[in-house]
Amino acid sequence: MDVVILKDGDAVAAAGADLLQRVLRRKPNAVFGLATGRTPLAMYQRLIAACRDEGLSFRDVTTFNLDEYIGLSPDDPQSYRAYMKRELFDEIDIDQSNTFLPECGEKTDPLDVGPAYEALIRSRGGIDLQVLGIGRNGHIGFNEPTSSLNSRTRIKTLTRETIAANRQYFNDPLAQPQLAVTMGIATIMDARQIVLLATGKEKAEAVRPTIEGPVSAMCPASILQMHETVSVLLDEAAASALTLRDYYDWIAQQKRRISGKKEGR
Repeated sequence: MDVVILKDGDAVAAAGADLLQRVLRRKPNAVFGLATGRTPLAMYQRLIAACRDEGLSFRDVTTFNLDEYIGLSPDDPQSYRAYMKRELFDEIDIDQSNTFLPECGEKTDPLDVGPAYEALIRSRGGIDLQVLGIGRNGHIGFNEPTSSLNSRTRIKTLTRETIAANRQYFNDPLAQPQLAVTMGIATIMDARQIVLLATGKEKAEAVRPTIEGPVSAMCPASILQMHETVSVLLDEAAASALTLRDYYDWIAQQKRRISGKKEGR
């Protein structure tokens, strides 16, 4: 696990966008796993700017989102489909027929959505880079605490804590979904590379067990310790509860030294 502590949210967004761009420049038909919420918004804005001003192209990219609410139509402003169109897809040159969410239509059996989504991911060659945020209770996607670490895409009941955290996005509390379809933890771990973004003091108590705690279903994000290629990008506030902060800074210093030597050759 590569723990990178940066000055602020803008620096986290820049580092996340740089990771995606490096994958895309190396593989123009890359498959990205994407996340919603507040944390990735600044990163998406940087990708939009790179597409508009620097010639970055998403024309051949395929995307799979982590999750989607059950009970919201794709054109509902609070759906994650609408979020992705508004915050990214409508602003870049991506073919939106290659953008996928685990959507559950009115005539779709919710139990069929997960296996179909898994098959679709496999048919596109798997995910090259998965973007994650983290919930205050350590969830990734909508894999709430006690989720199986070997889970696949499926229906999840949201915790009261998650529902309360997302209430700000819904004018009518009665219209707020309590169920979602989410990629499973094993699905996320299948990605070739993972980047987790976390900003703000309110995420600090979830970040600490993710990085320094035991691997446990009580903190689903802790499973990332078992992935070979994962970057955790944090601002100072999100990193504030880490007990080995000095060590992470020391590692970063050594990496800069190695990078400087390579560049000097």
